Amino acid sequence: MPKKILPRIVAVAARKRPHTLHLRWAHGGENIVDVSAMLEKFRVYAPLRQNAALFRRVRVGEHGTDIVWSDELDMSADTLWRLAQEQSGVTMSAEDFRQWRQQKALTLDAAASALGISRRMAAYYDHGDKPIPRVVALATRALT
Repeated sequence: MPKKILPRIVAVAARKRPHTLHLRWAHGGENIVDVSAMLEKFRVYAPLRQNAALFRRVRVGEHGTDIVWSDELDMSADTLWRLAQEQSGVTMSAEDFRQWRQQKALTLDAAASALGISRRMAAYYDHGDKPIPRVVALATRALT
């Protein structure tokens, strides 16, 4: 089994748009990542939701394996890499989703049912209005 190479962050900065970060990776790539969903999902991030000044104090953690705001608040590079891939559409493009649906001769309703998502989300993915989460991309591969 090949050794997994963990993503490393070399620079991070808060953007003007709330809860959005600009990340630069050790491999040379850069991404703008919206972490608002993570901040809403987990109680530990409540201080970041409520304090924009604290959010702007983000910095790269030791060894580039995470970003930190304080000793109690951090987010792993793996999580940020996954979000960056999902939000940039790398996991699966809208065109790939459409091709999968058409190859299986699925309507939006049938695709949604097969994937366990709403028809509205299937339409968003089909039109490229929302990034396709990794779990949905993996599900389409499993159903192929």
